Amino acid sequence: MFYWVVKAILSPLLHLIFRPWVEGVGNVPKQGPVILAGNHLSFADHFFGALFLRRKVISLGKSDYFTGRGLKGMMSKAFFSGVGTVPIDRSGGKASEAALRTGKRILDEGHVLAIYPEGTRSHDGRLYKGKTGVARLALESRVPVIPWAMVNTFEMMPPGSVLPKLGIRPGVKFGKPLDFTRYYGMEEDRLVLRAVTDEIMYALMELSGQEYVDKYAASAKVEAARAAKEAKEAARQAAKEARKRPDRAKRDHRAEADSEDE
Repeated sequence: MFYWVVKAILSPLLHLIFRPWVEGVGNVPKQGPVILAGNHLSFADHFFGALFLRRKVISLGKSDYFTGRGLKGMMSKAFFSGVGTVPIDRSGGKASEAALRTGKRILDEGHVLAIYPEGTRSHDGRLYKGKTGVARLALESRVPVIPWAMVNTFEMMPPGSVLPKLGIRPGVKFGKPLDFTRYYGMEEDRLVLRAVTDEIMYALMELSGQEYVDKYAASAKVEAARAAKEAKEAARQAAKEARKRPDRAKRDHRAEADSEDE
């Protein structure tokens, strides 16, 4: 019930202020379990991704969103509960298996499950390699997978932004259902899981128009942060050297003057 209350409040405001657009919403079945496999560009995806659907969309989110303290923690828990997020432990290992079981339970109950195969938001607007959990869920649950692409949300509210930019219209595209029946019963085969995941990511690339990068988003973020840190250090060293040059020139000029006096 809380989900629909939040949506009833936010929906008219979002339509009025941002004028979002949609394509292919008819590709989402009106009933029965289905996986929405989406790109993840921005925090704004949580607002606009399910805006045009008359079905409740449930997503899996890290448990940290629900365990914060104080007013901020309460607001975070209320928001993510309101947008249909179910808390999971994303630390890996056995926690990953538990997350998959939670996702399968949601599908077994006939719901719409939203998954971001990249595992985290893109830090630069490009599309990154998908993790195979989405493939396992699709094959084990034997449900359709619909590519679900956010458009312009990165430009509207890039990572680190507190408020969205006005004047940029966010969009949502729903692709045609992907058929993986040929792989049913093969969910333990790692090569099959990678093939299914790559097919999903290719469909997302075509739908979103993003540039694809064949590496995991989390690794790319670490590399980008390291490169930024190194560039900052290099700039600091360059500035330090630049400050030394006048002093060095003065010392050389003084030395030359002393030599002439002698």
